[in-house]
Amino acid sequence: MDDKEGMNTRIEESTIASSTAPTTTETASPSPASADTTTLRRRSAGAGTGRKPASPKVPIQESTFKLTPDDFRRLNTRRALIELLRSKRIRLRRVVNTLRYETELKELQVELVKLQRWIQDKGKRVAILFEGRDAAGKGGTIRRFTQHLNPRAMRVVALPKPTKEEGGQWYFQRYARQLPNAGEIVFFDRSWYNRAVVEPVNNFCTTLQYQQFMRQVPEFEHMLYEDGVLTIKFWFSISKAEQLRRFEARKENPLKQWKFSPVDEIAQGRWDVYTRYKEEMFARTHTAFSPWIIVQANNKRKARLESMRYVLNLLPYDGKQKATVSLNPDPNIVTRYHRENAGVD
Repeated sequence: MDDKEGMNTRIEESTIASSTAPTTTETASPSPASADTTTLRRRSAGAGTGRKPASPKVPIQESTFKLTPDDFRRLNTRRALIELLRSKRIRLRRVVNTLRYETELKELQVELVKLQRWIQDKGKRVAILFEGRDAAGKGGTIRRFTQHLNPRAMRVVALPKPTKEEGGQWYFQRYARQLPNAGEIVFFDRSWYNRAVVEPVNNFCTTLQYQQFMRQVPEFEHMLYEDGVLTIKFWFSISKAEQLRRFEARKENPLKQWKFSPVDEIAQGRWDVYTRYKEEMFARTHTAFSPWIIVQANNKRKARLESMRYVLNLLPYDGKQKATVSLNPDPNIVTRYHRENAGVD
């Protein structure tokens, strides 16, 4: 090495000595008979004790290079840290964004725990609906909402295809059974609004069933409002290109392939039909007592954080003033639906 480097990188051979090694140094190689006797002694010493014979000595390489206090001080500077990250091909901005996201997420989850305790103490009933196109990030957001909540005072509802018996019931009946009890939060991963968009797009209901639902849903939600149930309706909005990207990611990831359903396979081809039914849903079911809240979800992390902020900002729970994180949702991410928003994905 060049002397200007100021360090010695000479590598030496060293061995790890056993704690029972003799203190004297033998300069002559032992005879075959002596070696056999030593081996037998070692084996007999380990017999009956459950211990394995000592492993043979393995030579290792040890560097004589040492980091000085000055080296540590240099590494702790901003420039040195950036150079280190770049040398490892680590994107600094991505690291910083991840750290900020994790910090905010934890702080918001602390507030959600406080909110849940308030809901329990006051006997409130809260239903949060997560709607949106396929792969919009609804399930992932629900997982972040519920990660640290008391499972005894909250539920996640993701109903499967109706059974034959349920098919002969009033459409809202199976959802009414899932409504929150006093002191409980219920998260609906898709809800009764399946009939407003998913079912007519995929021909899972008749035109008569669809029209009947659209007439009844405002009345159903008004009854919930009058009875004291707080209903929050989120619509997670993504672009067509982003949906396609997420579909491809699901197909390539063996841990997420179960998420890619037959309905997903045709979602891109029926994008415009989906849009038409979605706009009709907004126009006829957005009310003062049960408004639609649009969440721009192309960025999953922002969608999760801002939807949490919206819920926390909405309710006057105890300890809200002591929050260490902003509870005001970003208006560029979360907005209340109005007619000028027509055409949003």
